[in-house]
Amino acid sequence: MARPPSFSRPFNPRSLQPAVEVLNRADTFAALRAGIEQIAALQRDLRQLLPDYLATSIEPGFIKNGVLALFAAHNALAARLRHLEPRLLADLQQRGWAVNTLKIRVRPQTLKEPQPVKQARMTSTAVAALQALSESLAPSPLQAALARMSARHQSHSDGPGQKK
Repeated sequence: MARPPSFSRPFNPRSLQPAVEVLNRADTFAALRAGIEQIAALQRDLRQLLPDYLATSIEPGFIKNGVLALFAAHNALAARLRHLEPRLLADLQQRGWAVNTLKIRVRPQTLKEPQPVKQARMTSTAVAALQALSESLAPSPLQAALARMSARHQSHSDGPGQKK
């Protein structure tokens, strides 16, 4: 079965157009374009008005009937944002935003992959040097810590694939 002619053209990456150009060209996307521009401007203003730890975890929604929805990453940030609400509302109004009320909601962000636990490994030569150092010291907290460290790494350095 033959493909329709529209699919037979080879892919040309130069023929791709940025989304902004497509949105600017079509009048049917005017409302979408205006909404995107409004949210981008709100995001810029919020980054200037809020402390860094809040600005990076707050997402603005649309303004509807004078109510601006703000979405916080978790409850603690939402609570902190509620404390700043009167000042933030006044600052937004001063910047020309037609906002009478803020509606603060929690929208959990997707969890990031946890950082892998570091697995420091020492060669058997390094473990032996650490153990010799701990044995040469007078009894002290440092001597005890070095002895524990060398004992802990002694069991790991004996494993397969370790340099000796």
